[in-house]
Amino acid sequence: MPRPGAAQRWVAAAGRWSCRLLALLLLVPGPGGASEITFELPDNAKQCFYEDITQGTKCTLEFQVITGGHYDVDCRLEDPDGNVLYKEMKKQYDSFTFTASKNGTYKFCFSNEFSTFTHKTVYFDFQVGEDPPLFPSENRVSALTQMESACVSIHEALKSVIDYQTHFRLREAQGRSRAEDLNTRVAYWSVGEALILLVVSIGQVFLLKSFFSDKRTTTTRVGS
Repeated sequence: MPRPGAAQRWVAAAGRWSCRLLALLLLVPGPGGASEITFELPDNAKQCFYEDITQGTKCTLEFQVITGGHYDVDCRLEDPDGNVLYKEMKKQYDSFTFTASKNGTYKFCFSNEFSTFTHKTVYFDFQVGEDPPLFPSENRVSALTQMESACVSIHEALKSVIDYQTHFRLREAQGRSRAEDLNTRVAYWSVGEALILLVVSIGQVFLLKSFFSDKRTTTTRVGS
């Protein structure tokens, strides 16, 4: 017969392994319909993406310009018939939610055609439908147990953490880009000031030298 201390250690170890397995299951991404992409958009360029959506599906498009120029871009969303559902010009970031009115391929494009020499880095998140429930209610005759309810709460909290991490990661990338741009401008300005100071110093030296230099005079005799 095992001792009580050994049994308690076995139960505690089993509980720890169960918690670890549960955490791994919660962290594994499910079959969601979200697409997150960060891409570079050159100057005078246009990039389009396509998504097949069924009728009645709720979708959300969210985008943000991370680097480049004034951090703005044109965005346009069209349904399968070419009708414009969303159109914004020179936006830094925005979010648009709609419900698909028909089956087909929806197209959304990002344009940087108004820019002549600056390329942009754009991030977008296109969410199609809602995430499937962690514990499907089909063929269930009883309510969620306490552990299942805790799993659902942890799952929702982890999704919020992922959203916050993405948000702050984008802000960090944008801030780093602004800092590097400012650093480059300060470096060029410092070099320009140094050159101007050098030119002014050399000019002052020659000016002072001209004040103390002897002026030679020449005389010319005019014969009779």
